[in-house]
Amino acid sequence: MADFSSFREFYPFYLGEHRNRTCRRLHFVGTSFAIGFIVLAIKGGNPWWLLAALLSGYAFAWIGHFFFEKNRPATFKHPFYSFAGDWVMYRDILIGRIPF
Repeated sequence: MADFSSFREFYPFYLGEHRNRTCRRLHFVGTSFAIGFIVLAIKGGNPWWLLAALLSGYAFAWIGHFFFEKNRPATFKHPFYSFAGDWVMYRDILIGRIPF
């Protein structure tokens, strides 16, 4: 994996690692669950929901990568850019820029 000097440089690479539609869908589902768990943590005042948010986001994504995309998640090498990439990809799916 290459080194990237900015997120703008990284994001096309990130999208290239998410060509498989099922992998993208699993990312979307996991991120949606994470949002729900974050809302529960805020509304209920229980920080354990934040752990559920983190686990659901990564579990769905990693299943997508290992079983459908058949590649190693970029988060292992670029954790911060990958975390940001997931949220940008989520937005891009929501607005129809990336097919769901």
